[in-house]
Amino acid sequence: MKTIHIIILLLASASLIAQKDVEFDKKNFKNQKSELKEALKNIKQADDFMQPSPVPRYTQAIPLYLAANKFNPNNSYVNYQLGLCYMNTINKFQALDFFKKAYALNPKKFPDIHYYIGRGYHLNMKWDDAIASYSQYKKVLDTKKDAAEIAHADKLIQECRAGKELVLKPVRVWIDNMGPNVNTEYPEYAMIMTADASEIFFTSRRPSTTGGGMDEFLNEYFEDVYTARRKGKNEWSKATNIGSPINTKGHDAAVALSPDGSKMIVYIDDNGDGNLYESYRKGDSWSKPKKFNKEISGPYHEPSAWYSSDMKLLYFVSDRPDNNKGPAKDKDIYVATWNEKKEKWDNVEKLPANVNTSYDEDGIFLHPDGRTLYFSSKGHNTMGGYDVFKTVKNNDGTWSDPVNVGFPINTPDDDVFFVVAANGRHAYMTSFREDGFGGRDLYKVTLLGVRKEPVLQTENRLIASSGTPVSAKVIEPKVELTGSRLAILKGIVRDDKTKKPIQAEIELVDNVTGEVLAEFRSDEVSGRFLVSLPAGKNYGIAVKADGYLFHSENFDIQEDADYKEVEKLIDLKKAEVGQVIVLRNIFFDLAKYSLRSESKNELDRLIKLLEENPKLKIEISGHTDSRGSASLNKTLSENRAKAVVDYLVENGVQKNRLTHKGYGKDQPIVTDEAISKLKTKQAIEDAHQENRRTEFKIISN
Repeated sequence: MKTIHIIILLLASASLIAQKDVEFDKKNFKNQKSELKEALKNIKQADDFMQPSPVPRYTQAIPLYLAANKFNPNNSYVNYQLGLCYMNTINKFQALDFFKKAYALNPKKFPDIHYYIGRGYHLNMKWDDAIASYSQYKKVLDTKKDAAEIAHADKLIQECRAGKELVLKPVRVWIDNMGPNVNTEYPEYAMIMTADASEIFFTSRRPSTTGGGMDEFLNEYFEDVYTARRKGKNEWSKATNIGSPINTKGHDAAVALSPDGSKMIVYIDDNGDGNLYESYRKGDSWSKPKKFNKEISGPYHEPSAWYSSDMKLLYFVSDRPDNNKGPAKDKDIYVATWNEKKEKWDNVEKLPANVNTSYDEDGIFLHPDGRTLYFSSKGHNTMGGYDVFKTVKNNDGTWSDPVNVGFPINTPDDDVFFVVAANGRHAYMTSFREDGFGGRDLYKVTLLGVRKEPVLQTENRLIASSGTPVSAKVIEPKVELTGSRLAILKGIVRDDKTKKPIQAEIELVDNVTGEVLAEFRSDEVSGRFLVSLPAGKNYGIAVKADGYLFHSENFDIQEDADYKEVEKLIDLKKAEVGQVIVLRNIFFDLAKYSLRSESKNELDRLIKLLEENPKLKIEISGHTDSRGSASLNKTLSENRAKAVVDYLVENGVQKNRLTHKGYGKDQPIVTDEAISKLKTKQAIEDAHQENRRTEFKIISN
């Protein structure tokens, strides 16, 4: 028994000797003068990198401190400095061991050591240890002089308590690396995309950066914007640098993209006064970014923004004070309205207090449904730093209380900037994982089980922040999910004969109210367009271009409708004799021929066409599907065609320019033989709906 006690005492003594704070002094290294000299040189150079002017260069200081630490691992100062360095890099999880060792070597040397040990435990999700360390840190603070520091420690303790609760109900996710065509050994992050996730843009620090320059403070290449297109379900084209004028020799980062990819918001530092700029697309080329008007990009810092799906609202983040005067404050979310007459954004309003907090908000993303806003906040029930939250705009214009999207999407570190595809089933995020290509990579996230929206967790858009991306895990097998309640209409507008792309105006109308909801344009070079159609409306869509007859589409998206993508080639026809146009937004009640009020916009569109072409004479024709009595169908179609003619005449069109005829089921678009081969009830009903239509044909011009 006595022998055992002696062994324990000897081990304890050895431990104390091992934990002695060893200074970089000649007396401690009598036979290693050259090595000591080199270590002191490394410490001096590392200390210089740690100076705050202009910014600390943590990544450059680390290898120098590590070299000194290898020579003498038992120095409290070097261990403490290494902890500080790692705490401010992507590898901040490595900071804890250095802080713990610095404390073990010299418990009284660093007054804030319990704060940093608490941060290390916090980041590693050792909640109780973190709470104990933060509580110990509070004991060294003065209740009067250090009130702000005490309040900060209390908030960190509350974050740990929130974290303990959130990890009990993890979000079930499947995460896949986006592959070598997108990711490289260099950092990739801050991805944005079109609503259908067919095209992505992201920031990367690669040798192919414009000008090939490096940021001397970060020792990394300057940021540039890269792009890739979807090739298959999980395949992407090789990412390419989008080039000038967006990319320059300095840092360049995109923060938002319109749903159709026709506009990009770019963040430019402006010598410390960060502002938002806008660039327009023409084919695969982009215009030189233009600064937003002063109501948006004022004298304060605006790091984040996103368009609404109808392009009438702009959500953005700013640290401006409420009266727009005085010093900057915490960052909040604002919304501006597009003023069509003045052609600028104005009527800026701050989102309500249940969304904005007394802490920073950032990294906003508005889903294509136009109602669901995702944002990052250091307030609410964050589990540490920025967490991503979701709030939904109610029908009365109020916002629901934000909900934390959960762990492991959110982590104890900063989780900022994410994008969710229109289908609501997939999101894209940045993650730092051992199985990645190196540094930060881009990942596709598939939701599992009960629907929970995932997030993009990354760093600030311009110049790396201290945020460390989350490394999430597969928790359950993949299951099928219900998608978002909206539809995406996309395609190409072309000339009917030449098949060359056309730039056309696309008007989106609420058929019930008659309100013009939004106006878009197809791309001037490619003719491509994409329109987001949130659920709960009967949409009339008109595609118009000078010198062409208009083309119409109808989408009645029920409130509980599942996500749907429709792709169309829209061939616009010239006003020539014999041309036939289907009027898809003419509505009648079942088996009746009285025009419903939802038809007004389509009919008024036809009236305008006739006014612009005064020599045009047309035939209005009615058509039914093949079901029911042939004679009844013929009569019904004739009466419906006459109802359209009567409306046109009542609204000023000369009667001698109009004829009408009912064809019943004689001229189907989809034949009965083709319908018989369809396999689902929905496909069959869609085919019959295609045949039930009203048309006009040009008789003379």
